[in-house]
Amino acid sequence: MAGEGRRGEDDPDAEVVLRPEIVVLDDQALVPAGNVVRPPPTRFTHELVVDEPYHLDRPDRAAEPDGVMRAGTRVALLHQGRDHCRVADGRGLAVEVRRASLRELPT
Repeated sequence: MAGEGRRGEDDPDAEVVLRPEIVVLDDQALVPAGNVVRPPPTRFTHELVVDEPYHLDRPDRAAEPDGVMRAGTRVALLHQGRDHCRVADGRGLAVEVRRASLRELPT
């Protein structure tokens, strides 16, 4: 009997797997190479004491931040400036944050 026994076509109790529609993200969804540290740090020097918005290094820097690093996030200090520091989190995301938002971890 051709076609008998195939699941899903004639069997109302057959399991159905639904998949979302495929969406191709535009270039804005990519993290610029300058914001990625590989391998990501495993030793951290500071943590954020407040939620800290950040911008990725993009030429068309928007007024809205690209994301927020949450208070308590441990980071490795990459570069220290007067008002801002460049840090990397455990995922390897490297961004600038306000120096005042960092607390040094005990060694």
